[in-house]
Amino acid sequence: MTSNDDYVLQVLLEHHKVTQDQAAKAASRAAAGDESVVDRLIKENQIHEGDVLSLMANVFGMEYVDISKVEVTDELRNQVAGDLAKKYGIVPLFRSGNMLTVAIGDPTNMDVLDSLRYALGCDIEAVVASRTQIQTLMGMLYPEQSASDMENLLSEIGTGDGTISGTGDAALDQQLAAGAGEGDAPIINLCGSIIMKAFANRASDIHLEPMEKRFRIRYRIDGVLRDQDAPPKRLQGAILQRFKLMAGMKLSEKRVPQDGRIQIAIKGRELDLRVSTVPTDHGESIVMRILDKQNLALGLPELGLLSDDQQVFEDLIKLPDGIILVTGPTGSGKTTTLYASLGQINLPDRKIITVEEPVEYQLTGINQVQVNSDVGMTFANALRSILRQAPNIVMIGEIRDLETASIAIEAALTGHLVFSTLHTNDAPSAITRLLDIGIKPFLVASALRAAMAQRLVRAICTECREPYTPTERELRMLGTSATEVSGIELYHGAGCQRCGDRGYKGRKGIFEIFRLNEAIERMIFNREGVRELRQAARENGMRTLREDGIRKVLSGMTTIEEVLRITMGDEN
Repeated sequence: MTSNDDYVLQVLLEHHKVTQDQAAKAASRAAAGDESVVDRLIKENQIHEGDVLSLMANVFGMEYVDISKVEVTDELRNQVAGDLAKKYGIVPLFRSGNMLTVAIGDPTNMDVLDSLRYALGCDIEAVVASRTQIQTLMGMLYPEQSASDMENLLSEIGTGDGTISGTGDAALDQQLAAGAGEGDAPIINLCGSIIMKAFANRASDIHLEPMEKRFRIRYRIDGVLRDQDAPPKRLQGAILQRFKLMAGMKLSEKRVPQDGRIQIAIKGRELDLRVSTVPTDHGESIVMRILDKQNLALGLPELGLLSDDQQVFEDLIKLPDGIILVTGPTGSGKTTTLYASLGQINLPDRKIITVEEPVEYQLTGINQVQVNSDVGMTFANALRSILRQAPNIVMIGEIRDLETASIAIEAALTGHLVFSTLHTNDAPSAITRLLDIGIKPFLVASALRAAMAQRLVRAICTECREPYTPTERELRMLGTSATEVSGIELYHGAGCQRCGDRGYKGRKGIFEIFRLNEAIERMIFNREGVRELRQAARENGMRTLREDGIRKVLSGMTTIEEVLRITMGDEN
């Protein structure tokens, strides 16, 4: 319903609009689908959407109005551009002098009003209306905005065999054309096709790799690189130059690596491409990491946490102070987990500040600080400053050195809840890593609350999932037997058009949650090794990555083969 559903539910309970019993029952049913508890309550007619919006409007000092009979005029249409209205989910109602009145569907999202003030250069007054009425009025004001969908748009993408076609998205074409010269349209369209096709295939990275006799393009989909049909070698230079121009890089510099950024919107989806170039023997290699802001809507269940682990992790992130670390190699989903955690606890009565390099996603209601070492804005310097901003919760992109770790420990010991990441293979190794950095054992024992290691495994495609009987070798490698899985159906993907005949679609996490207790704190103080810490953690209830992977196999989420592939190097 809103960007702060937990807060809305809390208000509904406090004002006796719903009962605890109704909320609990709706929560259990909402967990089975992709919806919030408030949406479930509305869908089950436990409460009317108008009553929710009226109450929330009153809480935030706004007015709840019926806009179903608003008359559409050219004057009204000209108040706000269609793409801006769609981006922020608002519709203009009227203007008086420098004051523009708009209707919003989420009164808790105050950042929308600040963004509109900046974008339009006028004062903004908001009233609250139902999302259905807002969408209806938006369709009447800007009918061209809903004329086509992604399917129509993708049908216009070229095959990649050297033919060029338009991207089908006017906003994207305009951004691609920025700075282009006359006659560059085919290359602009081709670069647009590369981005659009990657987006359509859910790719996380685009790799443009000059080879001796060909120009290779690969997409990383569900963690695996896949070759794509590539344009002719003769277009290599023009394509690389075009992407460098879009990323704001120096076109004449080809001898040293460069980093840049491309921001585009594709059919209402904001994409942020982090671009990196490296000189190679046959030209510059470019890798573009695709950050889709819609992924921020992921909740903890969508990450792959099963109900018991989710409850443990939710209890941890609700602690008032201490450090919670998420560990794993690059590309294991650590940042996504941190953002999902912050989204879970981001309420209006809490101040959250992040320090990141770079800021990967813009989070509503959260203060985000960009590290810039060139001007002395290091992790440590930024942390010192933000602690004077009196935050409740601090997120540090990564603990890399003694100075940053020391300030994080100090923050945790002075009443702040601190989230961060470390590059370690398993959760108990986070202890030895902090000690190796130079943190005193008693400080680690006092400040650290938990460490969670994670990996990403490919999820079985739900369209072609089918049961099968595992071989004895698979069961033996997984550390189980046919007797243990008797009566339980195991699944794999047969392969279909939706998943590209690979049997997998999307990824889920497997987790290893290492919580500290008094015994483990004494072991840390005595500098005991990671093997002993791991054994103590197992006795305290910790499941290893492999064991959690087995649970995901038995639940039908992934396959034995995938768990073995991801955890082979993590098991003794």
